[in-house]
Amino acid sequence: MLVCSNVTHHYSVRPVLRDVDFRIAEGECVAVLGPNGMGKTTLLAILGGAVTPTFGTVEINGRIRRSTVEEELAIRKECVYLPDDCWLPRRLTGSEWLLDVGRLYEIPVERLYRHANLLIDVFNLTDVAHQSLSSCSAGQRKKWMLASALLTDARVLLLDEPYSGGLDPAGILALQRILRRLTSEEGRTIIFTTPVPELVEGTADRLLVVQDGRIAADERLSDLRERSQNGAVTPLLQEMFFNSTLTKLDRYFQVESEAAG
Repeated sequence: MLVCSNVTHHYSVRPVLRDVDFRIAEGECVAVLGPNGMGKTTLLAILGGAVTPTFGTVEINGRIRRSTVEEELAIRKECVYLPDDCWLPRRLTGSEWLLDVGRLYEIPVERLYRHANLLIDVFNLTDVAHQSLSSCSAGQRKKWMLASALLTDARVLLLDEPYSGGLDPAGILALQRILRRLTSEEGRTIIFTTPVPELVEGTADRLLVVQDGRIAADERLSDLRERSQNGAVTPLLQEMFFNSTLTKLDRYFQVESEAAG
């Protein structure tokens, strides 16, 4: 479904990604995890065709991204890339925006209206559906962005930090359940980035860890559960990738306790 081959990218002479190489099969939900500034957003922008890598290629369903106009247009019909801070036409209402996106992706009219109404309902956007996007809160705009990506029925979804941007707990729950259903029941392929381990366990079945521009780990969540003491992945991820922070926290609590005592 998706092959990332030896992707390297520089901003000026500074390497942001270095020899990134992996394959993702149809129907997988993959979380790209890592601290801020490690190259996650750049990697997803390259997978999404918004950025051309300095070296290397991205192949989706046998087509090479940004190789020709025809190849890229064919990829974009079946692969949607949603940046963390997506542009929205602020003069349109949320409902108008969804319908425009659906028409762009040639969704059948009956399916378009039914699905748009369901997404508006599940993300609790009914009360603002006919207000301009400029009048919506940051969290509501994030929901409109997510709804527009889901509305396309694309076989591949590339979502940069979909749980950020003021998304409320209800929105997080809805998105987790929808993404799991899209992969497990419909065989869609989903890749999303996050710096937060807690958001991985409820959504992904595979984990790519980016550190210093490289793939530092490629793990299946099922394997991580077997290695954890109680089957919970989040504490294990915290120990693996944020051990220095946990050590600093222990020191902080110890000093505070001694000062209070």
